[in-house]
Amino acid sequence: QVQLVESGGGLVQAGGSLRLSCAASGRTFSNYALGWFRQAPGKEREFVSACSWSGSSKYYADSVKGRFTISRDNAKRTVYLQMNNLKPEDTAVYYCAAALRSAASETRALKSWEYDYWGQGTQVTVSS
Repeated sequence: QVQLVESGGGLVQAGGSLRLSCAASGRTFSNYALGWFRQAPGKEREFVSACSWSGSSKYYADSVKGRFTISRDNAKRTVYLQMNNLKPEDTAVYYCAAALRSAASETRALKSWEYDYWGQGTQVTVSS
Protein backbone atom coordinates (compact mmCIF):
# COMPACT_ATOMS: atom_id res chain seq x y z
CA GLN A 1 0.00 0.00 0.00
CA VAL A 2 1.20 3.51 -0.83
CA GLN A 3 -0.09 6.74 0.64
CA LEU A 4 0.33 9.93 -1.38
CA VAL A 5 -0.02 13.41 0.10
CA GLU A 6 0.05 16.49 -2.11
CA SER A 7 0.99 19.96 -0.94
CA GLY A 8 2.00 23.31 -2.35
CA GLY A 9 -1.25 24.43 -3.89
CA GLY A 10 -2.65 27.89 -3.36
CA LEU A 11 -3.79 31.13 -4.93
CA VAL A 12 -1.46 32.83 -7.40
CA GLN A 13 -1.78 35.55 -9.99
CA ALA A 14 -1.50 34.78 -13.68
CA GLY A 15 2.14 34.57 -14.69
CA GLY A 16 3.18 33.37 -11.27
CA SER A 17 4.67 30.06 -10.17
CA LEU A 18 3.91 27.26 -7.75
CA ARG A 19 5.67 24.04 -6.92
CA LEU A 20 3.52 21.09 -5.99
CA SER A 21 4.95 18.25 -3.94
CA CYS A 22 3.66 14.74 -3.48
CA ALA A 23 5.17 12.76 -0.64
CA ALA A 24 4.82 9.01 -0.62
CA SER A 25 4.90 6.52 2.19
CA GLY A 26 4.68 2.77 2.08
CA ARG A 27 6.39 0.59 -0.50
CA THR A 28 9.60 1.30 -2.38
CA PHE A 29 9.14 4.66 -4.01
CA SER A 30 11.69 4.11 -6.75
CA ASN A 31 9.59 1.26 -8.19
CA TYR A 32 6.72 3.57 -9.04
CA ALA A 33 5.83 5.49 -12.16
CA LEU A 34 4.36 8.82 -11.09
CA GLY A 35 1.87 11.17 -12.60
CA TRP A 36 0.04 14.43 -12.09
CA PHE A 37 -3.56 14.95 -13.12
CA ARG A 38 -5.96 17.81 -12.57
CA GLN A 39 -9.68 18.34 -12.45
CA ALA A 40 -11.40 21.65 -12.88
CA PRO A 41 -15.01 22.22 -11.73
CA GLY A 42 -17.45 20.62 -14.10
CA LYS A 43 -14.71 18.94 -16.12
CA GLU A 44 -13.23 15.48 -16.28
CA ARG A 45 -9.89 14.67 -14.74
CA GLU A 46 -7.11 15.26 -17.24
CA PHE A 47 -3.50 14.28 -17.60
CA VAL A 48 -0.88 16.92 -16.79
CA SER A 49 2.50 15.24 -16.55
CA ALA A 50 4.15 11.90 -15.81
CA CYS A 51 7.49 10.36 -15.04
CA SER A 52 8.49 6.76 -15.70
CA TRP A 53 9.53 4.60 -12.80
CA SER A 54 13.16 4.77 -13.92
CA GLY A 55 12.92 8.53 -14.18
CA SER A 56 14.31 8.49 -17.69
CA SER A 57 11.05 9.33 -19.47
CA LYS A 58 8.87 12.35 -18.82
CA TYR A 59 5.64 13.39 -20.46
CA TYR A 60 3.56 16.55 -20.57
CA ALA A 61 0.17 17.56 -21.80
CA ASP A 62 0.38 20.00 -24.68
CA SER A 63 -1.35 22.64 -22.59
CA VAL A 64 1.48 22.70 -20.02
CA LYS A 65 4.50 21.85 -22.16
CA GLY A 66 7.26 24.41 -21.69
CA ARG A 67 5.68 25.76 -18.49
CA PHE A 68 5.54 22.76 -16.14
CA THR A 69 8.35 20.44 -15.11
CA ILE A 70 8.03 17.12 -13.33
CA SER A 71 10.83 15.73 -11.21
CA ARG A 72 11.30 13.04 -8.62
CA ASP A 73 13.59 12.65 -5.64
CA ASN A 74 13.67 8.98 -4.70
CA ALA A 75 15.69 9.67 -1.55
CA LYS A 76 12.94 12.01 -0.31
CA ARG A 77 10.18 9.81 -1.72
CA THR A 78 8.71 12.86 -3.36
CA VAL A 79 7.58 13.90 -6.82
CA TYR A 80 7.37 17.56 -7.74
CA LEU A 81 5.52 19.60 -10.31
CA GLN A 82 7.09 22.99 -10.93
CA MET A 83 4.49 25.21 -12.55
CA ASN A 84 5.61 28.46 -14.14
CA ASN A 85 3.77 31.13 -16.09
CA LEU A 86 0.48 29.96 -14.66
CA LYS A 87 -2.73 30.80 -16.45
CA PRO A 88 -6.31 31.04 -15.17
CA GLU A 89 -7.12 27.88 -17.13
CA ASP A 90 -4.67 26.00 -14.92
CA THR A 91 -7.07 26.40 -12.02
CA ALA A 92 -8.01 22.94 -10.78
CA VAL A 93 -7.50 20.37 -8.08
CA TYR A 94 -4.20 18.65 -8.78
CA TYR A 95 -3.73 14.99 -7.96
CA CYS A 96 -0.62 12.86 -7.93
CA ALA A 97 -0.74 9.17 -8.72
CA ALA A 98 1.56 6.16 -8.56
CA ALA A 99 1.75 2.97 -10.60
CA LEU A 100 3.90 0.04 -9.51
CA ARG A 101 6.70 -1.01 -11.85
CA SER A 102 4.99 -0.06 -15.04
CA ALA A 103 7.17 -0.98 -18.00
CA ALA A 104 4.75 0.91 -20.20
CA SER A 105 5.66 4.12 -18.41
CA GLU A 106 9.05 4.04 -20.13
CA THR A 107 7.49 4.56 -23.55
CA ARG A 108 4.25 6.44 -22.99
CA ALA A 109 2.22 8.39 -20.47
CA LEU A 110 -0.02 6.09 -18.47
CA LYS A 111 -3.77 6.55 -18.52
CA SER A 112 -5.49 7.47 -15.28
CA TRP A 113 -6.95 3.96 -14.90
CA GLU A 114 -3.46 2.49 -15.01
CA TYR A 115 -2.45 4.10 -11.74
CA ASP A 116 -2.75 2.13 -8.54
CA TYR A 117 -2.73 4.90 -5.94
CA TRP A 118 -3.95 8.48 -5.75
CA GLY A 119 -3.49 11.39 -3.41
CA GLN A 120 -6.31 13.50 -2.03
CA GLY A 121 -5.53 16.50 -4.23
CA THR A 122 -4.40 20.07 -3.72
CA GLN A 123 -6.21 23.15 -5.00
CA VAL A 124 -4.48 25.51 -7.41
CA THR A 125 -6.25 28.76 -8.20
CA VAL A 126 -4.85 31.22 -10.73
CA SER A 127 -6.39 34.67 -10.79
CA SER A 128 -6.39 36.86 -13.88
